[in-house]
Formats: sequence, C-alpha cells, structure tokens
Amino acid sequence: MLGQTRIHALRGIDLEIMPGEFLAIWGPSGSGKSTLMNMLGLIDAPDAGSIVFDGEAVAALSDDALSDRRNRKIGFVFQNFNLVPVLNALENVMLPLQLQDVAKREAAARAMEWLDKVGIAHLRGFRPDHLSGGQRQRVAIARALVAHPHLVIADEPTANLDSRTSHEVIDLMEKLNEKTGVTCVFTTHDPRLLERVPRQLRLSDGRISADSYTEGKSR
Repeated sequence: MLGQTRIHALRGIDLEIMPGEFLAIWGPSGSGKSTLMNMLGLIDAPDAGSIVFDGEAVAALSDDALSDRRNRKIGFVFQNFNLVPVLNALENVMLPLQLQDVAKREAAARAMEWLDKVGIAHLRGFRPDHLSGGQRQRVAIARALVAHPHLVIADEPTANLDSRTSHEVIDLMEKLNEKTGVTCVFTTHDPRLLERVPRQLRLSDGRISADSYTEGKSR
C-alpha cells in the first residue's frame, strides 16, 4: 500500500523455470523485477496464486521451513555484495555452511574449494574493504554456491561493476551454471549482457511482456 492506494507490483505472472536454466529478467525500474526475484527466492509471498519450488507448494510452509529452504536450496548474489565487513573472504563464504551446522574444518575446506573455483583463493585472508568490486562479487558468488543450492538468484549482480568486470562476472556465472547444473536467474539493465543469455524475460508494469528463448544459443 502507498497511502490509500494499493500498488500491484506484479499482475498475472505465470512462469515456469526449468532446472539448469540460465535466465535473465529485465525491464525498466518499477516493472516488478525485484518483487519477482523476492518471490522466486521465497522471501515474499503472492497475494493470490501459488509458488511451487523444487516440486513443493510453499504457501503452507512455516517461516522456519521457508528459511530452511532458502538456506539449503537457494543462493543469493546481491548487487551491493552484502559481505560481512569484519570477516575475510574465506569466513564470508563459510557463513552459509555454518548456518547449516557444518563442522568448521569442513566448512573451511569447502569454502576454499569455491574460492579457488572463482579464481580468488589467494585472497582468502582479505576483508571486503581490501578487495575490488569484481573480487567482492566473486566472493559473493562463491558464498551463494558453497552450499550446493538448486537455484542462484542474482539481483543486478553487475550494477556496481565496470563493463569489463561485468562481463567477467557473467562469464563466471555461465561456467558455473554449465559445470554444476545450478539454475541461475539474474536481473540486469545491461542489453549487452542479454545478448549472451539463452532465455530473456521482459517485465513491463508488473506483467511478462516478452519471454524469448534461443535454443542452443552460444554464451
């Protein structure tokens, strides 16, 4: 609600995302992208309709059960990175595993493995304020993937990066999608990135105005 006016962020969305897809959602500011991402991430619930995640209708789940699904099955990559400033890169990547009560030694080993996969294992002891924007985003991607989620949601993952680093980050996400089979959904305002994505979903005024898929498209 905005004052006495009800704002419909999304209207009549009917969307199916298959396992292993690499999908970009785009559209102007206010089109409903962030709201849709929050629903995909089980953060927000719709006023009407239903969400089925990994074969499970989630409407009846308790807050604790939803938190468990998010922690174990969904990885989030934020445009502002959302790294804990007092923790180094390794400790930031370990966090999701520690929330799952994974033993510290195992959590550290798995976090190091993912820092190596995203190419910054040598920066494991650095805190976020000593890392570049691209390096911080790589830490955020490693953190999102360390718990082996089924889905990675990235809301404007390149918004705070220069053009070259933006493409490097998308390159990395593509490679991880191909190697691990994790489903990746991200929002973007950059048309240059859309050219590299097999499926593009355009939102306008809370509705899907275009859903295009190019089979076999080169990334």
